[in-house]
Amino acid sequence: MLITNLLVANRGEIARRVFRTCRSLGIATTAVHSDPDADAPHVREADAAVRLPGAAPADTYLRGDLIVRAALAAGADAVHPGYGFLSESAEFARAVRDAGLTWVGPPPAAIAAMGSKTAAKRLMAAAGVPVLDAVTDPVVADLPLLVKAAAGGGGRGMRVVRRLDELDGQLAAARAEAAKNFGSDEVFCERFLPTGRHVEVQLLADAHGTVWAVGDRDCSLQRRHQKVIEEAPAPGLSARLREELHAAAVTAAKAIGYAGAGTAEFLLAEDGRFWFLEMNTRLQVEHPVTEAVTGLDLVALQLAVAEGEKLTGRAPEPVGCAIEARLYAEDPGNDWRPATGTLHRLELTSPHSEFGSRGQTGLRLDSGVANGGEINAHYDAMLAKVIAWAPTRSAAARQLADALARARVHGPATNRELLVRSLRHPDFLAGRLHTAFLAEHAAELTAPDGEHTALAALAAALADAAARRTPLPSGWRNLPSQPQVKRYRAAGGAEFEVRYRLTRDGLQADGHPDAALVSSSAEQVTLRTGLVRRTFDVARHGDRVYVDTPGGSTVLTVLDRFPDPAAHTDPGALLAPMPGTVVRTAASVGDTVTAGQPLLWLEAMKMEHRVTAPADGVLAELRATPGQQVELGTLLAVVQPKP
Repeated sequence: MLITNLLVANRGEIARRVFRTCRSLGIATTAVHSDPDADAPHVREADAAVRLPGAAPADTYLRGDLIVRAALAAGADAVHPGYGFLSESAEFARAVRDAGLTWVGPPPAAIAAMGSKTAAKRLMAAAGVPVLDAVTDPVVADLPLLVKAAAGGGGRGMRVVRRLDELDGQLAAARAEAAKNFGSDEVFCERFLPTGRHVEVQLLADAHGTVWAVGDRDCSLQRRHQKVIEEAPAPGLSARLREELHAAAVTAAKAIGYAGAGTAEFLLAEDGRFWFLEMNTRLQVEHPVTEAVTGLDLVALQLAVAEGEKLTGRAPEPVGCAIEARLYAEDPGNDWRPATGTLHRLELTSPHSEFGSRGQTGLRLDSGVANGGEINAHYDAMLAKVIAWAPTRSAAARQLADALARARVHGPATNRELLVRSLRHPDFLAGRLHTAFLAEHAAELTAPDGEHTALAALAAALADAAARRTPLPSGWRNLPSQPQVKRYRAAGGAEFEVRYRLTRDGLQADGHPDAALVSSSAEQVTLRTGLVRRTFDVARHGDRVYVDTPGGSTVLTVLDRFPDPAAHTDPGALLAPMPGTVVRTAASVGDTVTAGQPLLWLEAMKMEHRVTAPADGVLAELRATPGQQVELGTLLAVVQPKP
């Protein structure tokens, strides 16, 4: 059946990605949207849109009945699930088909077969695919362990256990998170490989028995079991190991009668052994790196398979290397705390094309946000994916790092600096990858650059002075004055006080004796320090100042010159660090608590975040209750410190 109108049961960048291919094929498009997404880019780009009343995913993008009704109302004849939300729901796939619509995805039976990791492992073991056995009665020799939810994915319901006395608590936490997100509290334990690699194989199969292994990817750079940087092909694999991985993936697909795009994920040990982890029965977030090295449009192939076409020939061999970085609204130096607020500007200043092409060095930007839009706590923290392709891995890494460093990202805090430093790290460039890479190198990847920040603060102060500059009235003389003082706070909490004078002899700035002002305006300041001349682009939005240079960016918060002593919060008060939902509490009023002890968990942007005791003491107040929606700064609890 030829698809003429496609509804994408998703939002953000994946909806826009699917719409791009539809436009190239002459297929009409239909979007669905929650109330916060009413003016989102994916809604504006679609030919038609249907409202899903509400804001929370459970009321909107996870309501399969509403989405099927929307497709029928809009005259769509097919549904593409994207990734996340209902993309791996066999029940939703059946509902789409039962409504007489074409489902752009694998058969519901194949989705169901891979829906439980425990059942999938048994099925794969029977097919001869290597699997890690579940650990049923852990002993010390089994440590460390990984607790995993049997259903779902995306890093949810996963906990690392390094001591046996932690096991019961981590099992309970994983069960609670799994039940909330996947509707099942089934969890299991398996051996955890701290230096294992996450390698996956892209699969594409038609309904006529042909299965392609469309190359492989390395997705080892992760935080909280969620991917951050991915690349294709996976580096450092021997030809034999690559062939074995591809063969295992094809075997897995054939064992469940797979059709469509999917991914077989494997855990790869340092000695070359590998084990099946799971099969993602959908398109992956990181699919662009495979498209870049093969020249394929995986969404177009998904649509072709859904229309009943056969795959002909063989999957193309990869050419060059592609690396993808996920730009998240979060603060890596602050326990990956998610960030919300207005996105004033997101722009790649390096030249880039919409899709890129193999055969020439290029960049690609996939984003679901728009300048001026609000980043809220309801959905995933990913702002965009930036992908670089080049003939060699080192060239792709260099290009991607440079593009990220030069990008203009004005809005909530992001992981941009961590991405740049990771891509330039000697271990990354040498291919020494594993899933603990970001944790192992956290200190150097998130350490503040005090010298650069001090210069950026000086540039911000001079830009502010230029914005306030007014001509002197006739007859006035410019006599020497007291130094100008501005105070800023940088990411990580460090404060910078800028003291300077602009005299007949030029700039005099405390702490920068060799700094000379070349030019200044409200938007741009050029300084010369010693022999080096640097230009700083400055933008201010409210109390936030964004200072950009070709080598990187600095975000500063303007502080009052004379802080109000009454503005300080009680040191024992625990305020909500973000808008979110209280998931659970782990202490009661009157309990003795220790510094760093988790007292409650907040969920925001699809992740759980611990709120811990700031000091040893007694829990004097607990105002948070499970299920409560809280805003930024809400008082959650009070710990009375020990005298």
